[in-house]
Amino acid sequence: MEHPFLFFTKLFEMVGLGHFANAYPWVIYSWVVMALLIGIGYLSAKSVQLVPTKAQNFFELAISGMEEFMVDITGDEGRWFFPLVATIFFYVFIGNLIGLIPGFFPPTANLNTTASCALVVFVFTHYIGIKYHGAKYVKHFLGPVWWMAPLIFVIEIIGHFARILSLSFRLFGNMMGHEIVLAILFGLAGAFFAPLPIMALGIFVSFVQGFVFFLLSIIYFAGAMEHAH
Repeated sequence: MEHPFLFFTKLFEMVGLGHFANAYPWVIYSWVVMALLIGIGYLSAKSVQLVPTKAQNFFELAISGMEEFMVDITGDEGRWFFPLVATIFFYVFIGNLIGLIPGFFPPTANLNTTASCALVVFVFTHYIGIKYHGAKYVKHFLGPVWWMAPLIFVIEIIGHFARILSLSFRLFGNMMGHEIVLAILFGLAGAFFAPLPIMALGIFVSFVQGFVFFLLSIIYFAGAMEHAH
């Protein structure tokens, strides 16, 4: 989808990198999201006080709520990978959200971005499985009946690779669809504020898509931790 104006793309054009910025806008805006997350994290850590402010109370409540939600699924043993799943949530959520700002492009509306996030979850899932079970992790792919093991193995392998498609296409489809609807409404009736309801709904969609990615990641990680039956 062609964008008439992208703020950071224009900035890159001014320094002679316009070809790269126009060819790969999702990369530029991925960097923007990463810079935002690093900046917010730095400022949040710098402003931590013994007597918390309202903002600190809000963030502490949000983070602790996410962690306890995850622990309800994985148990206390899963706390060590909370930083990864929390980062995935905030990256996807902020990546979705910046698409609502005129002149910004949501990196999650490109399949390359969503597939890279899905690959991180896929690789880390099997890292957890090997970390907890070693060579016995292969039992997760063989099923409970030995004589059906070859068939179950093929099905499990297909199922695990299908997770990459499921995670990436779900997020990409929702965010690209939202971008297309906004572009059409801005083109047809932007002067009459027709896109505003869709933009308001976009905040909710951004959160839901981030939460779904977060939840599925936790479920996959918890499954890799469990012993094969």
